Amino acid sequence: MTWTAPRVARTTVDGDQLNVPSAVDERVMLDGWLRWHRETLLTKCAGLAPAQLVRTAAEPSDLSLLGLVRHMAEIERWWFRRSFAGQPIGDVFTGPGDGDEGIEGVDAAHAERDFAAFRAEIEACEAAVAGRGLDETFVSATRGRTVSLRWVYLVMIQEYARHNGHADLLRERTDGATGDYPVGG
Repeated sequence: MTWTAPRVARTTVDGDQLNVPSAVDERVMLDGWLRWHRETLLTKCAGLAPAQLVRTAAEPSDLSLLGLVRHMAEIERWWFRRSFAGQPIGDVFTGPGDGDEGIEGVDAAHAERDFAAFRAEIEACEAAVAGRGLDETFVSATRGRTVSLRWVYLVMIQEYARHNGHADLLRERTDGATGDYPVGG
């Protein structure tokens, strides 16, 4: 049987699929929104075969759903592990250093591996910031200024929000599916 991107079991809080408690401490809320966006990207891929995941469905753009998954693995690693936690690690995937890391070089033959790398990177990023305070800071190598973990969470949420919009369009152009749980997902 051919591998397809797995359906995502959405996290719920008190029966709410949005899964973000609305009257809680800031860290819980930021973790919830970031988790929701991570799950949304995977939901947009659910049920698709590797050839569909690498399709560049919004020409002339080179974006594909698999490219977005790979890109977000790179962005997660860059901000949480390399920048904030100071871990001396390389890239998840090779690619240009122009902000499009992971988008290029997609290969349908490696889709399952790339999804596993994305999930593993999320786990490693969560571990890197576990128990760390939102007010903890580091000097950003790309911005040359001091930024906080809180800022990283907000950057990641906006990065996912932007790319999840791309994923909506790519999914619709790939098989016509719209909404949170595409047909076949």
